[in-house]
Amino acid sequence: MTTDSSSTSTSAAGGISTFKGQERALRADRLGTGGLLLSVLAATAPLMVVAGVMPTTFAVMGIVGQPLLFVVLGVVLILFSIGYAEMSRHVHNAGAFYAYISRGLGGTAGAGAALVALVAYNALQIGIYGIFGFEVSGLLATYAEVEIAWWIPALVAALAVGLLGWLKIDVNARVLGVLLVIEVLLVVIFDVAALADPGKEGLSLHAFNPDTLTGAGVGTALCFCVAAFLGFEQAPVYAEETSRPHVLVPRVMFLAVGGVAVFFALSSWALTVATGPSAIVGTSQKQSAGLLFFLTESRLGRTFTDVLHVLFVTGMFAALLSFHNVVARYAFAMGREGLLPAAFGRTSGTSGAPGTGSLLQSVVAVVVVAAFAIADDKPAGDPTAPVLQLFTWFGNIGALGVIVLMAAASLSVVVFFVRRGAAGAQAWRLVTSALAGIALLVIAGYTVKDFEVLVGAGPDSSLSWVLPGIIGLALAAGLVLGLVLRARDPEKHARIGLGNEAFQLEKAASS
Repeated sequence: MTTDSSSTSTSAAGGISTFKGQERALRADRLGTGGLLLSVLAATAPLMVVAGVMPTTFAVMGIVGQPLLFVVLGVVLILFSIGYAEMSRHVHNAGAFYAYISRGLGGTAGAGAALVALVAYNALQIGIYGIFGFEVSGLLATYAEVEIAWWIPALVAALAVGLLGWLKIDVNARVLGVLLVIEVLLVVIFDVAALADPGKEGLSLHAFNPDTLTGAGVGTALCFCVAAFLGFEQAPVYAEETSRPHVLVPRVMFLAVGGVAVFFALSSWALTVATGPSAIVGTSQKQSAGLLFFLTESRLGRTFTDVLHVLFVTGMFAALLSFHNVVARYAFAMGREGLLPAAFGRTSGTSGAPGTGSLLQSVVAVVVVAAFAIADDKPAGDPTAPVLQLFTWFGNIGALGVIVLMAAASLSVVVFFVRRGAAGAQAWRLVTSALAGIALLVIAGYTVKDFEVLVGAGPDSSLSWVLPGIIGLALAAGLVLGLVLRARDPEKHARIGLGNEAFQLEKAASS
């Protein structure tokens, strides 16, 4: 194996041929449809959404029609996926969002998107450590009578995720797959039990009535619910590690967004059926994140509920690992194209994993968790710091960043095909991308407008502009980086978003 810049290196096992050598490309043929789908769906953390996001949305927003919101968002995201999936047939790059935006809107816009993606996915992953640590410490207190601070299991999980991040992606996919399948199965069992034993109002379809989506809280409820979908858009990040990315990536995206929409719509409906539509808001306010467990204990017994508590934790671990893998691959793509130091643009050992990017994500996670641990002056068992701050703040920062990226990617799809003279052939895809982009911009606007509600801060709190300002700062820093590269190193700037294709172009030019 040689990595000399004037030669081509080939791996017989993986069929990889890259100008810069195998260490500058992720290993192909690691993921098939099943492995890619499981890696993507794990990030949606279905049990965390059903047990955490749904009761919070019912309680805080008072919107009974949450099941209908999932249907509406499913339609919007399918419209987004039509153009996004078509783009994935033309661009295979672990930098997904920023690579697509670079191809449509130029390298400077791509550099801005790269920094936003790096910050957003880091925030989504790190935020989960708060609720993960709180839940694990609660389980230990309940079943082992051991009192420990939330940050101890959070840091242990960060180390475990970091170690798994260095392994082959197909090993990661198997870990994620086992956890995800069990998690989904238990939620389905609850759904069936709720429909078989409904509340006093019976199998009411009231939650799907459009009249339930009236009031000032609908926009904010959309922000809560769209966060439940995050993960499906990650499929193109793994494109370089599949055998047929032009086929597998679009297939997995549609399976993921369609499956998530149906699954969450039915599960949130099951919650309204179990309590009765007229009681779901009040019961959610009383039970909070314990709503699902309260409902399963009366229908399926204490043992099932105990198992559900454990799977709640393992599901969060699966989401942590999934987001970690995405951050590592964004860092790899950015290092390969000069947006981060070159060390990030190399893979490690025989696993072919982006080791330096994985290490970066782990270090950032440990530093942030440690900072919240030092600032936490509450006794063990008090969720204020880990859940209401770390989880809520960082989760909403990440969600805002991804919504902005999806809106920009929708615009990029339109520009990409118009510039290539394919507007006529791709007309219906351009229309769906434009519609999705407008809808996503509206959701982003509501997210910024209602940020103090999303993070539980008062209307006069500085958090309402400081936290979303982090995404704005990342965008500004990325745009400045892009402008500096364009002025100082135009060739490097021109390679932004091209990934390994840039190395092949260099080879052709030199020969």
